Amino acid sequence: MKKNVKLRDSTEIVLRPLKKKDRNQLTAFFKSLPKEDRIYLRVDVTNKETIKQIIKSSKLGDSKRIIALDKDNIVADGLLELEKRKWKKHFGEIRLLVSKTYRRKGLGMLLARELYLLAISEKVEEIIVKMMKPQVAAINIFKRMGFKQEAVLPDYVKDLEGTTRDLIIMRCDVNEMWKELEEYLEDSDWQRTR
Repeated sequence: MKKNVKLRDSTEIVLRPLKKKDRNQLTAFFKSLPKEDRIYLRVDVTNKETIKQIIKSSKLGDSKRIIALDKDNIVADGLLELEKRKWKKHFGEIRLLVSKTYRRKGLGMLLARELYLLAISEKVEEIIVKMMKPQVAAINIFKRMGFKQEAVLPDYVKDLEGTTRDLIIMRCDVNEMWKELEEYLEDSDWQRTR
């Protein structure tokens, strides 16, 4: 899967799966993220071993990772993590990271659409997202996509600086997510990206 898309500002972007050869660009992308974005991630994505694990996990199929490229630079990263346990096999978890200069241009929604299509192909019925409470912008994006808050676990996780934070768990039925994405993409002139 490789797609050429145009953002709201007419920037041309390529969406495609992460490959082993992308290691250096992925490292550069993660390092370019502001500290206030990286602090809420589960792992230190600037660590070489973490990058190796990300590439390995994608190759093994435990997760499906899509990157967005502007020329040769990665400007966004989307992940669909698949549940392997039988009783949760119908669940998937998504994560999105978009470079600060590419936000508010529709890239996050375009990436979410591709992750949605991957979820369908993997027979995922429900998608969850987990975020720390201070990630208000991300929470609002997922609300727009049809996600509903299912739980707040007070002081459940620690950010990368060791500060205890509330964990927000949101969930969305795949069919509901599609409706929200269709509405958004119609409103944002999705025809440009076909």
